[in-house]
Amino acid sequence: MGFLNKNEKEPTFSEAIESRRTIYNLEKSISISDEELEEIISHAVKHVPSAFNSQSTRIVLLLNDKNEKFWETTKSILKETMGQDRDFEPTRQKIDNFKHSHGTILYYEDQSVINALQDKMPNFYENFEIWSNQANAMHQYAIWTALATQGIGASLQHYNPIVDEATASEFDIPKTWKLIAQMPFGDVREEAKEKEIKPIEDRFIVKK
Repeated sequence: MGFLNKNEKEPTFSEAIESRRTIYNLEKSISISDEELEEIISHAVKHVPSAFNSQSTRIVLLLNDKNEKFWETTKSILKETMGQDRDFEPTRQKIDNFKHSHGTILYYEDQSVINALQDKMPNFYENFEIWSNQANAMHQYAIWTALATQGIGASLQHYNPIVDEATASEFDIPKTWKLIAQMPFGDVREEAKEKEIKPIEDRFIVKK
């Protein structure tokens, strides 16, 4: 199933789930306005659930030169981390491909919220970190799927923690926010290949 054009009828929930794919080759354009993009993200932030309604997920949207700056900084850090003995060209190409996008969504978890819940309910201390990651993942999936219904491609990247400090400094991110994932997005330049789906009977069991 290909990406849905924004002028087509509103997709069903099943169609929306199916339309979400990992897209690496992106355009710098998107099929909707930045204001509409912000509405999609805001809607997810408002309505995606979290344990004890903690609402610990935080989102930073990078556009224009801020998006390019993030990926240039990431590339510099990776080059320094890898050292001179390794071929950096494949990594450079990969990062430049992410840079060639309309923007990047940074997903964070506010540790001050999590710590407060851990102090309040110590019996669930270890669970709150798990639950916060689950809530963050739901935000990622909701936004990713919503973008796909508008014909916008995206992928999920994890260059944390090596980019955390530089990113926090560059974009004035609160110290209590922990970076979880990065999502470059844009119109689809090259669609994903057919996805292999393993037998559903091996993955879904019904007991009656």
